Amino acid sequence: MMSDLPLDQVKTLLAVVDEQSFDAAAAVLHVTPSAVSQRVKALEQRTGRVLLLRTKPVSLTESGKVVARFARSLAQLEQDALTELGLGSSATRTVSIAVNADSLATWFLPALARLPQSHGVCFDLQREDQDHTAALLREGLVMAAVTAAPHPVQGCTSHRLGRMRYRAMASPAFVDRWLSSGPLPHQLPAAPVIVFDRKDDLQDRFLRGLTRRRTFTMVRHHIPASESFVDAVAAGLGWGMVPELQAAPRGDALVDLAPDRPLDVPLHWQQWKLDSPALAAVAEAVAEGAKESLR
Repeated sequence: MMSDLPLDQVKTLLAVVDEQSFDAAAAVLHVTPSAVSQRVKALEQRTGRVLLLRTKPVSLTESGKVVARFARSLAQLEQDALTELGLGSSATRTVSIAVNADSLATWFLPALARLPQSHGVCFDLQREDQDHTAALLREGLVMAAVTAAPHPVQGCTSHRLGRMRYRAMASPAFVDRWLSSGPLPHQLPAAPVIVFDRKDDLQDRFLRGLTRRRTFTMVRHHIPASESFVDAVAAGLGWGMVPELQAAPRGDALVDLAPDRPLDVPLHWQQWKLDSPALAAVAEAVAEGAKESLR
């Protein structure tokens, strides 16, 4: 049972997961790597399960994810209790959040800035595609996430934030070179495209809606940074799906290829069912920020 798990061993497992190695966890815990290894091994013997795969970086097994979720919940409750008792530093109240790159580059940081400094929250943000952030919740790597998944992960609540609107954009020079000789559904599949990374399917989704068939653009530039992605579109390397929040400031540098065909991505806030004042305050700030910025 979880209540029978030694807390020092549980905390050590979480340190290894967060720091991604036994040596780094040892430095954070101020013990030797051998002590870290012994604690994790003892925890595995106690549970009768392999919890960590000794890869580089380390990774959790399914059983390890259960223990990691318990450990992170425990750590947050401990931080909140010490703060309320006046026995700990409020600066140690860390909230780990998974968030997609486009939200991070537009509305999310101003939303976090709404949180009064008196709450003493430290943010540990992990960037991940909105279709995959829920997996980090499931694995116990974060406490909350901005995600496209509406259905709550087990042990979590889910609230709708709004819709982030994307538009197919290109530079005027790109339009003249690649898209001026015929209808957009005929020309766009052959034109170079920019995608964020291998998980980004927004451009392919837009093409399927435009052409009513599955197409695959051969010339694909992968640019895994939100601002650089928009820079690449404006520079004429290819066309891409750009958030309205990023397109508007660019003015005439970007052309909307299909004004009547925006692509909306619903975003949700999922967080652990945890009675934590810090996490509740962050959720409120995020909801207010989303209300102002998202559709």
